[in-house]
Amino acid sequence: MTKKVLISTGGSGGHVIPAITIYNHLKKTHEILISTDVRGLAYLDKNYNTVIINTPKLNNLFLLPFSFIKILSLTIKSFFILKKKKISILISTGGYMSLPLCLAAKILGIKIFLIEPNMVLGRANKFFLNFSRKLICYSKNLINLPHGINHKLTSIKPLIRKEYYETIAYQKQDNLFTILVIGGSQGAKIFDELLKKSFLSIAKQASIKVIHQTSEKNKNFLKDFYFQNNIESRVFSFDHNLNEVLQKGDLCITRAGASSLAELSFLNIPFIAIPLPTSKDNHQYENAKYYEKQDCCWIVNQKNFDDQKFEKFLLKLINKSQDYITKKNNLQKLNYQNTWNNVNQKIIKIINEN
Repeated sequence: MTKKVLISTGGSGGHVIPAITIYNHLKKTHEILISTDVRGLAYLDKNYNTVIINTPKLNNLFLLPFSFIKILSLTIKSFFILKKKKISILISTGGYMSLPLCLAAKILGIKIFLIEPNMVLGRANKFFLNFSRKLICYSKNLINLPHGINHKLTSIKPLIRKEYYETIAYQKQDNLFTILVIGGSQGAKIFDELLKKSFLSIAKQASIKVIHQTSEKNKNFLKDFYFQNNIESRVFSFDHNLNEVLQKGDLCITRAGASSLAELSFLNIPFIAIPLPTSKDNHQYENAKYYEKQDCCWIVNQKNFDDQKFEKFLLKLINKSQDYITKKNNLQKLNYQNTWNNVNQKIIKIINEN
C-alpha cells in the first residue's frame, strides 16, 4: 500500500524549494500533498497537489491572543485534513507555517520528519524536535541543538532541485568575466546601491559582464545604469530557469540562504556571501560560514562594506587568482558523489524506516 505523505511548507523560497525537491524525490514511491500559505503559492504551479494553511505570524504582541485562536482553528482544520486524506507521514520544512499541521499530526500519532536546511536549528523545528522521528539536516554540527538529541539527526547532501543535476555545461562565447548578483526575486536593494559603483570602477580596468537579479520596480533603473556606462549586462527579477542563468557565471555575489548557496556550490561557482544582517538567529552568516570553513567561499560583512577594498578584492578574483582557483577546486570536491539518485535513495530510506 502506497504511503501518503504531506509536506508542510510556505513563506519564502528557503522553505518552499526544499519542499518541492522532497516532493520530486518521493512522487514515484509515495502519494504526496503539499500544504502552504498564500505566499508559498508563488513558488508552486498546478502540478502540485496543494492545500492552503495560512498560519499567522506570532511576532505581534498586541495580536497574539487572536493569532493563538487562529492557530487553534487551523490545527482543527489540519486534524481533519490529515484524517480525511489518511496521511501517514508529515514532513515539515520548518517555520511558523508548520505549527498547526505538526500539532495535529502529534495528536493523530502521525510520523513527523523535520527538515533543517540552515546551519542554525529553526525555532519551530526546535519546538517539535521531541515529537519527531528524525531531523534531516545538511550538517550534524547545528547551532542551537539541544543536548541528547543527536540520535534523531540524520544528514544528507543539500536538497537541490532536479533541474540543477540536469544542467548542461555552458560554453562561454566570449572572454568576459561574468559576475552574478543574486538577491532573490524581491531583490536586495542594498546590493543595487553597494555594487553598481564598484562595477563602474572595475569595468574601466577589466572586461566584465554583469547578470543582476533585482526587484521588478528597480529593473529599469539598473538596465539604464549599465547601458549608459557601456557595461554588458542582463537585469532580471525572476527566471524559471535560474539554473541556466547561474551556469553562465564565473563568480556570484549573493545573500546566504541555504538553497542559494547549495545550488551555487553544486554548479561549482565560487561565491561572495553578504549575509542578511537581520536574518533570524544570524542563520545566513552561519550558512555561509559552513562553506567558508571548507575554503569554498568568501564572506563580506554588509555593515563594514568598504567599496575600495571590495573593488581591489574583485579585481584579483577577475584575474583568476590562486585563491579563486582554490575555491573552485574545493567546491568540486565538496560535491563529489552528489547525485540525484544517491540523495533520492537516502531520503526514501529515512522516510520508510519504522
